[in-house]
Amino acid sequence: MDRHDVVRWIAAYEQAWRTAGTDRLADLFAADVSYVPSPWAEALNGLDELAPFWETEREGPGEPFDMTSEVIAVEGDAAVVRLAVDYRATGERWRDLWVLRFGPDGRCTSFEEWPFAPDQPDGHA
Repeated sequence: MDRHDVVRWIAAYEQAWRTAGTDRLADLFAADVSYVPSPWAEALNGLDELAPFWETEREGPGEPFDMTSEVIAVEGDAAVVRLAVDYRATGERWRDLWVLRFGPDGRCTSFEEWPFAPDQPDGHA
């Protein structure tokens, strides 16, 4: 993978999020993907576990949001991405880090998300 490949994958991920259903997941993720939605969550293993999670986490394909991303690093099959997602209807804002690993076919084999919201405690006393 190179930066261009990762940027294309992120665009395909966003397009899939904006598309009804979960049919596009198989284009993005390996059948046995490990998907960790936060550092405190257990991994979802495989597309059969990922698909229902994907559907419950979004309002629907018409949900208005803006997403920007920056590829921070790419090394071999691994990438780190910083994202900003702003949901227009609710005002909800997220800043995420994604740690990704890809298979030889360009599909993600491991997805680890570190989501941060403005009202989360920052760990400072």
